[in-house]
Amino acid sequence: MIATVDSALFAFLFPSLWEIKVAVAASVFVIIAYHFFASRTGYLSADPSLSDNSAGNVADDKDKMGQPKVDSQTSSAYLIKLELLAAKNLVGANLNGTSDPYAIITCSNEKRFSSMVPGSRNPMWGEEFNFSVDELPVQINVTIYDWDIIWKSTVLGSVTVPVETEGQTGAVWHTLDSPSGQVCLHIKTIKLSANASRINGYGGANPRRRMPERQGPTVVHQKPGPLQTIFGLHPDEVVDHSYSCALERSFLYHGRMYVSAWHICFHSNVFSKQMKVVIPFEDIDEIRRSQHAFINPAITIILRMGAGGHGVPPLGSPDGRVRYMFASFWNRNHAFRNLQRAAKNFHEMLEVEKKENAESELRAHSSSVRGSKLLDKVLEESMPKTGKLQPFIKEEALVGIYNEVFPCTAEQFFNLLLNDGSNFTSKYRSIRKDTNLVMGQWHTADEYDGQVREITFRSLCNSPMCPPDTAMTEWQHHVLSPDKKNLVFETVQQAHDVPFGSYFEVHCKWSLETINESSCTLDIKVGAHFKKWCVMQSKIKSGAVNEYKKEVDVMLDVARSYIKSNTSNDENDKASSPPAATLEN
Repeated sequence: MIATVDSALFAFLFPSLWEIKVAVAASVFVIIAYHFFASRTGYLSADPSLSDNSAGNVADDKDKMGQPKVDSQTSSAYLIKLELLAAKNLVGANLNGTSDPYAIITCSNEKRFSSMVPGSRNPMWGEEFNFSVDELPVQINVTIYDWDIIWKSTVLGSVTVPVETEGQTGAVWHTLDSPSGQVCLHIKTIKLSANASRINGYGGANPRRRMPERQGPTVVHQKPGPLQTIFGLHPDEVVDHSYSCALERSFLYHGRMYVSAWHICFHSNVFSKQMKVVIPFEDIDEIRRSQHAFINPAITIILRMGAGGHGVPPLGSPDGRVRYMFASFWNRNHAFRNLQRAAKNFHEMLEVEKKENAESELRAHSSSVRGSKLLDKVLEESMPKTGKLQPFIKEEALVGIYNEVFPCTAEQFFNLLLNDGSNFTSKYRSIRKDTNLVMGQWHTADEYDGQVREITFRSLCNSPMCPPDTAMTEWQHHVLSPDKKNLVFETVQQAHDVPFGSYFEVHCKWSLETINESSCTLDIKVGAHFKKWCVMQSKIKSGAVNEYKKEVDVMLDVARSYIKSNTSNDENDKASSPPAATLEN
């Protein structure tokens, strides 16, 4: 009895030889299968819609997924409208002799994805794609792929079409470089005006990325987030919302959605098949609630006509627009409201940015235009101004930092410190160890009362997040009352090389009122005016005010010594000069 129990216990605790063989064989099979799948789908460099080189080459070619392209953004001269109409007699890549074709259209540095037509060798698309180019001729490449659930996409054929002049070609069938297959394209080329913008329906780079030519690289010393490590987006872009969801394809690819102020991104890695989608808010035409398989609440993002897909081939629509459907949210309605709110904030930010850009251009224009003759200036100043003048700074952004009595009159303050012949600014900037100072001349401007001028220099940076020094532009504006007892001196500073430098300006207002022959009251207000929202807004605002307080202390000390030295020199000159009566005798 005991022997029987011992043998049964031994058989239960230790596997038999047959079980060991089965386990070893299963392990070997799993290892071989893993290496097989990894070799087929782990490195999908040949699949432009799924790998790290796919989705518009997010990691390597950041321009293709809504990244900044300054030159093409500001100087695009032609708009190319390509209609992908249909294809016929494509190679059958599936076992049943059909294909699941989709097209990738590349023009210059821009890439667009068409929708995928399941189970067809003669797909009908009827989709339009817009490309902005600087000059002609250009080459447009159309490559047709067969979509596969697990394996990498198979190339069904490609064709390169040159675009050399303006006009349209009509519907033309182009033969693919494959055993069989043709694709029908309609290409229309339009010459744009010099000031045409790609924001208004022409697709392309994000408007927030426009940088002045003098602006250097932005360096942000912070840990990269998923938008940088996965999608290769701009360093200052952060995730506002993140959701677990699935992208609808042949089946649902589960992954994660990341929402920033400028993009909706999705990443999935199923069976080692990576899928990346980066959708700029400017390309979104509509965000709507939908249903997947009748029971799964979903969100459908419809892109505007001509935008094309951004990454994985999107779904088609009868009206020619492409769309992406995301399902399996934990809370679909909550995610839907946040996406709509983010889209609304983006368009509001665009409107504010357009207004701010117009004001900046106006200020820069007024600082660069000077009267040709002094007589013209006098006539302009003497003429009554009936139009409404523009405010030079944003009063609502200012806070008071100084209010004391200063040892000079308002007129002396301007003549000794601010006038064109004064060396005060050069002396002050040299004490601060600023370099490359270039000062403009005071001149009148139609947009503002008083006079304006522009100065540029390079200033040292003390913040650990900033480079050692940065290029600065300061626009100055002054108004001296007719009795010369009141002076208003306003400045707008723009830093070019600091993180988020294009997002804000430092506005300052100096108000002086003469109280007697040797003194005046001096009131200084300063604040940071944000042209668009950023995540570090409160920190930048407080840092700008504190930094300017330190500048004011140094500036006033230098001003007092400068005024004292110049006043004493004037008194010595008067004392040393003989009276007029003595000279006559």
